[in-house]
Amino acid sequence: MKELLKRVFARPAIATELIVATLFINILAMASPLFVMQVLNRYVSQGVDATLATLTSGVLLAILLEYLFRQARGALARGVNVEPDEKLAIAGYGILTKARAGDLEQIPPETRREMVNGMASVEQAYSSSNIATILDVPFSLIFVFVLYLLHPLIALVVLAFLIGVFAFGVYGSVSMQEKTAELQNATGVGSALLGTATREQDLVRAFNAGGFLRRAWEKHVHSSQRLRRDVTSRQGMIQTITQTANGLMSVAVITTGALLVVTGNMDVGAMIGANILSARALQPVTKLSQLGSTFAKARQALSMFAELVKVPLEPEKGSAVTKYTGTIELRDLAFGFKGASMPLFESLNLKLAPGDVLLVVGDNGSGKTTLGRIMLGLLEPDRGQILVDGLDLKQVALEWWRRQVIYMPQEPALLNATIEENLKVNAPNVETTDLNRIIDAVGLRRFLDESPQSFETPVVDNGWRLSEGTRRRLGLARALATNGALAVIDEPTESLDADGCAAVHKIMGSLVKQGRTIIIMSHDKNIVRGAHYLLDLNQKPVPVVRHVPGVQDPQAAPRPAQPAPAQGQPAAAAAAAPDAAVAADVPAEVTPLPNPLATRNRGGD
Repeated sequence: MKELLKRVFARPAIATELIVATLFINILAMASPLFVMQVLNRYVSQGVDATLATLTSGVLLAILLEYLFRQARGALARGVNVEPDEKLAIAGYGILTKARAGDLEQIPPETRREMVNGMASVEQAYSSSNIATILDVPFSLIFVFVLYLLHPLIALVVLAFLIGVFAFGVYGSVSMQEKTAELQNATGVGSALLGTATREQDLVRAFNAGGFLRRAWEKHVHSSQRLRRDVTSRQGMIQTITQTANGLMSVAVITTGALLVVTGNMDVGAMIGANILSARALQPVTKLSQLGSTFAKARQALSMFAELVKVPLEPEKGSAVTKYTGTIELRDLAFGFKGASMPLFESLNLKLAPGDVLLVVGDNGSGKTTLGRIMLGLLEPDRGQILVDGLDLKQVALEWWRRQVIYMPQEPALLNATIEENLKVNAPNVETTDLNRIIDAVGLRRFLDESPQSFETPVVDNGWRLSEGTRRRLGLARALATNGALAVIDEPTESLDADGCAAVHKIMGSLVKQGRTIIIMSHDKNIVRGAHYLLDLNQKPVPVVRHVPGVQDPQAAPRPAQPAPAQGQPAAAAAAAPDAAVAADVPAEVTPLPNPLATRNRGGD
């Protein structure tokens, strides 16, 4: 009810018009019972046709006006709902796309979907017809007042029924709230089971998981059906009781009216009119009492939405530099997942200058992917700072920052959009000619040529229907489109064939030649050839950082030896050699990757 009042009175002018329209509707609704009373008392007793014609014309006009007012009120009520419904839906999706990833991940995916999809329950609860019903409830007292003018005793009988039905409706709504919440949670469980059965067919069949899922589904069906039966049973009971109340009230009004007629305190026309008026008075209260489950679902949806709103959002504003050079520094960095017995790492200190190469190694679960996400600002460290060209990442505009990074996650997902839209999502100004060069570099030319719509080929199911190698190459192409000064690549050759690995090695070597700062997460300590730093996350809790000297190219001129930095604190001066190559099977003199965005300022759009 609070949400309804908030919606209606958010626009005082429309609220006033709604109330005035409702007043006229209820006043005009009295025309029919008054017409019945006048026909019985005047026309039937006197038989004057002119009287009947006048009464009929008057009631028809009243019915027409009532219809017009109801149409106007419906339009006003719909207008009240449009903006709030749109704001809720947009805000819910906006939170999902702008919330801090680490905080949002604390909420299960199914619950997140229910939080946003629940807005449909709110729309249904506060529809224009339901708003009209709620507005009609207080105006039921107008009919009670008219009944009082006919006889106070009949008004008292009707008022008692109104209070009783209203109280029962409120009780029913409150009693169904808990069951409705349980049913909504069960719906989330069912959605997860359906998602597994529809998206993971190979998993279900290859590992004979069908029996396990069917048992889980049967358990879910039994539980949800029981909850639905409980809710439906309570709804049916409320509906039955309110209908019974209508019949009992009619009996009470007629009985009381008959006694009054016999005693000479009321005529027959007034008795019949009183019966019609009492039914009209109880009608909106009856409708309201039957909306208990609808409002319970809306309250549950709004409660879940309120929890979603509490999730902290990423800052939309922040600092930036005109041209990011690629320098990144970690100072006393520490991170651990909630509930973990020990941190993934702590007291991590290192500084990379433009052109440095850092290889991050470690077993599964050691924190390689997590460190990459922290550098992108997707997760916040528990302690310490990340500095980019001297700016604290917490103070940096994240949208700007993520356009400075060539970022490829370990499991790249794609948007349900065209290939071109996917590649340009973080680099909207990149030209098609530049995209073609990138496509050639990652080895996707054949795939694109064989696709009937080329760059306009739609990607569905977030790219999971594509082969893993194709999806990873598209992820790498999307990363390269930013032309960033810093590259953060997680397991670059995983699931790639020989050609794919060769393409990745060549791209990495080109990035090194172009002086980009490169951070590679990999199990393979030998993936990098040339001077680089190695961060071993298997060392807990303080990781080991060491300098790995490069292999001297015999064709290159001698270079003065540089002392290795102290362990854990690589110096910017000890940058990787500009001609260092990535991967042992790639020569140092590899042709650099074409820099399609060289004319564009790397500092941001």
